[in-house]
Amino acid sequence: MTIRPTPLADSIVMRLLEESDARPLSEAYLLNREYLQPWEPRRADAFFTVEGQRSRVQDQLRLLESGQTVPWVLDEGGRVVGTLTLSNVALGPFRSANIGYWVDHGYAGRGLATQAVRHACRLADEVADLHRLEAGTLVRNRGSQRVLTKAGFTLIGAAANYLHIDGAWQDHLIFQRILNQRPPG
Repeated sequence: MTIRPTPLADSIVMRLLEESDARPLSEAYLLNREYLQPWEPRRADAFFTVEGQRSRVQDQLRLLESGQTVPWVLDEGGRVVGTLTLSNVALGPFRSANIGYWVDHGYAGRGLATQAVRHACRLADEVADLHRLEAGTLVRNRGSQRVLTKAGFTLIGAAANYLHIDGAWQDHLIFQRILNQRPPG
């Protein structure tokens, strides 16, 4: 799968994850640790280290190579200001994936996440030949719900105790975007 870096806003580029991103990811997660805590699983301290991120990057690159995941970073001059990942990529008659993302607290509310999600949808359709994408948000995460609806997702339901987030099983709203009506090829 060939995916080129794409300019999003000002000097921010959305590009595939690289091995050299361990340090910038560690720095980004440390900077945004408190901001992201209510929206993500609890993380061990090792997650925030360069070594922890190096291991995670290597895992994600293996999953990219096998076609199960497509991990991107939002890069501003070598600084990571967000990530977006297509995960659980399923082919065959399903042709679907989950989408997850976050942006640095200093960029929240500026449309960056919406641009990144729209771009990922375009690539999921045109490059990965997927039929649909699915995303879950905590019920109270109005910001992420706005991102998804602006990017063409529709609410399809609610899931009780869906994910273990911030130390507890939490309810989520489930959104999807149908990318095309092509038959599996």
